[in-house]
Amino acid sequence: MFMAIGAIVVLVTVVGGYLWEGGHLGALYQPAEFVIIGGAAAGSVLISTPSKILALGVQQFKRVFGSDYGKDQYLDLLSMMYQLFKVIQQSGIMSLESHVEEPEKSSIFAKYPKFLSRPPAVAFLADSVKVIMAGGIAPHDLESLMDEDIEIFHENALKPTQALAKVADALPGLGIVAAVLGVVITMGYIDGPPAEIGEKVGAALIGTFLGILLSYGFAQPLAHKLEHEVEDETRYLVCIKAGLYSAFRGFPPAIAVEFARRVIPGDLRPTFDETEQACKGITRADTTESVAA
Repeated sequence: MFMAIGAIVVLVTVVGGYLWEGGHLGALYQPAEFVIIGGAAAGSVLISTPSKILALGVQQFKRVFGSDYGKDQYLDLLSMMYQLFKVIQQSGIMSLESHVEEPEKSSIFAKYPKFLSRPPAVAFLADSVKVIMAGGIAPHDLESLMDEDIEIFHENALKPTQALAKVADALPGLGIVAAVLGVVITMGYIDGPPAEIGEKVGAALIGTFLGILLSYGFAQPLAHKLEHEVEDETRYLVCIKAGLYSAFRGFPPAIAVEFARRVIPGDLRPTFDETEQACKGITRADTTESVAA
């Protein structure tokens, strides 16, 4: 929502200020400039960015326009982990085999669609539990393995952001390209009336204007937004790691969940009482049902 509001503010203030100074709105309508700048920017992305990074970027854009990470997301995650840890405490780690082999069919995960909607988090949790089930790994080695997984995820998830940032840096230059082409066209009318020459020059300058506006008003802010999204996803994985690592070390479910809660950023962290109440909402029947599944 704030993204849409921000975009509207940028457009309204820039165009509104232009009109306030006596500008004519029709002079800003230069579709050829949009084609030159937009087409060159899209082409540069195709040249410089591998297809897998483009696909990842599309997925991140979809999440950016969805719901942000909030306290409810983390409270949902803590409740889910508490239920998992209760199952481990009662029936052992091998009781989770069916849940991590096919998470989409798990009776536990099915109760937490917010968690299932984040494939990287689901894969991270499932793979980590499978490592524990395989046996023969010490707690500090498990922690190191999960840290490496998180680091690789973070590095890879930032690549679409870096690609967009490079495009944002290039947009002012592409605007100059469009402006130069407009000046070249203007030279063909150098013997024309001043009004016609002025119109051509004005159209050429729109290219520079668009390149700068698209860069600093939209592309760079969007790149920063994607970066924040990656940071949020990484913190989500760190929360899973803290809880699972604590459970593997033998802490009771409530304490393991508390370890996970403490790594959540302060502005998003549920209180101790909120977490306790959410976990108490998981009845013994729920846990028994999960073990049977």
